[in-house]
Amino acid sequence: MRRRSLTLALALTCGLLAVAANAAEKKLPTKPFADADHVIYFPLRGASVPKAAVQNLTNHGGPVITSAKVVFIFWGPNFSNAASPDFAYAQTLQAFRNQFGTTPEYATITQYSGILASNLGSGTADLFDTSTPPTNVTDAIVQSKVNSYLASHAFNASTIYEVVLPSSSYSSSGSSTSCGGPSLAYCAYHGNFSSGGNDVKYSIEPYPSCSGCKVSGWTDVQNQEHFVCHETREAVTDPDLNAWFDRRGNEADDKCAWSPTPFIGTGGYGYQYEWSNSAKACVKQ
Repeated sequence: MRRRSLTLALALTCGLLAVAANAAEKKLPTKPFADADHVIYFPLRGASVPKAAVQNLTNHGGPVITSAKVVFIFWGPNFSNAASPDFAYAQTLQAFRNQFGTTPEYATITQYSGILASNLGSGTADLFDTSTPPTNVTDAIVQSKVNSYLASHAFNASTIYEVVLPSSSYSSSGSSTSCGGPSLAYCAYHGNFSSGGNDVKYSIEPYPSCSGCKVSGWTDVQNQEHFVCHETREAVTDPDLNAWFDRRGNEADDKCAWSPTPFIGTGGYGYQYEWSNSAKACVKQ
């Protein structure tokens, strides 16, 4: 899920009353689960997502990622250590990513602005960073880690750079944290930032080490696949936080994050339902 400011607007304040009134009409809806203006959170299990029974997504004029790619930045020494459970965790996430973009679960979002099925694993190489991340990985640190990757890899505007953390670290965004932190408020998030004149799309994927971010009976990596499924589809349909969301601010996956209950699909991977405008409902394929 992405994080947004609680008062996101498209127009700046103007001195003239007529212009100000016109700007007010262009004001975008308040975004749920938000802490800043460039990301939106994946809600905790049991969180109340504000939504009407049937409320379709609307394109607010922003772009989508037509043919997306996903690059993983695995941060921590154990992700590349074959003797560690984190090694299998990382390998499984790569396998999930490599097939996800051509699955029926991804195909649901092809109804939005001409998005295409794509090989999400066809981008530049994943990074296994064997340094130890800090316990508290702030949003600024996440952006810095993505920029460090881009210093030695070609930037691609259709790529979502997803930073994966070990269980020894947690993510923080302002006063809010993921599993493992003191102020649990979200499971993951996606957003964008400007760097070197480029619009960089990214996501933080904290370890699902708490009940608020788990489906009962699932493995840790299946819960993480749920996060990757959610954040990747939202980053594709709303990369700059100004494209597809409903009038209450929910992106496609927010509307179906925990209800209906996420499910295990082909290959044993963890997925969640996705909002379909054509079906006017959360669907699985």
